[in-house]
Amino acid sequence: MKRVCVYCGSSSGDRDDYEHAAVELAAELVARDLELVYGGSSKGLMGVLADGVLERGGHVCGVMPHSLARKEIAHDRLSELHVTETMHERKSLMADMADGFVALPGGFGTLEELVEVLTWGQLGFHDKPCGLVNVAGYYDGLREFMRHAEREGFLKAAHRRMLLVADDARTLLDAFDRYAPPRVAKWRD
Repeated sequence: MKRVCVYCGSSSGDRDDYEHAAVELAAELVARDLELVYGGSSKGLMGVLADGVLERGGHVCGVMPHSLARKEIAHDRLSELHVTETMHERKSLMADMADGFVALPGGFGTLEELVEVLTWGQLGFHDKPCGLVNVAGYYDGLREFMRHAEREGFLKAAHRRMLLVADDARTLLDAFDRYAPPRVAKWRD
């Protein structure tokens, strides 16, 4: 694994725990010599994460569409910044560049990006690990939803388990090293 794509909020949220988790993830990425791929913003958890990697001498690649460059205020000290025409191009480039995907707390965008790469994995379009840093139980509701979808016959257990979950970055990235994608069909027999 060379690069990890991280999805997270362009806001910091209301708990200090969220920023602490972003700093911890930054430190863990640099300690493992992993490059960061992320949405390119200088704001919120995105900015905290990028700054944390840069301050430790790590490599940060931002990807941002033109339409958000002004709104999210593109980070001006990145190792690389790729500006795309559309959000679809942004997400595709981020996915292509990364060897794994992590979600820290965030809103609709974070959730949408995470679910999209999980779906691509479920369909066999990639075999890269996907995981959550479940800061202070932030993603407990999502995890319960996924168990509900499994109980109701919309999600196989093997596909639910594709989403690796840990309370801290070190444990999650250790799990990435052991990840093996499921070898089951999406559709029921």
